Amino acid sequence: MRVSEAALSEIVRQAVASVDGVRLRKGRRRLGVELEDGRARADLRLIVRYGRVLPEVCTAVQEQVADALTRMCDVEVESVHVTVEEFVRS
Repeated sequence: MRVSEAALSEIVRQAVASVDGVRLRKGRRRLGVELEDGRARADLRLIVRYGRVLPEVCTAVQEQVADALTRMCDVEVESVHVTVEEFVRS
């Protein structure tokens, strides 16, 4: 089975969107997803609503992304790296 880069990115985008108070940064380099030999790695740049507890938010994003990739693509997720680059007021 092959999964396009666009499809992988959409899976990750939807997983991030499921976490309250978080969104992917706009523009290029907001996310990178690699799938090789049945293993996936993701690198995400996030915008977080001010006041959210960062360790909780980042863990929730990592768990949602890993679960979505594992469930939908039947791959082992090696890593989901998240970087909080910006805060926004609600």
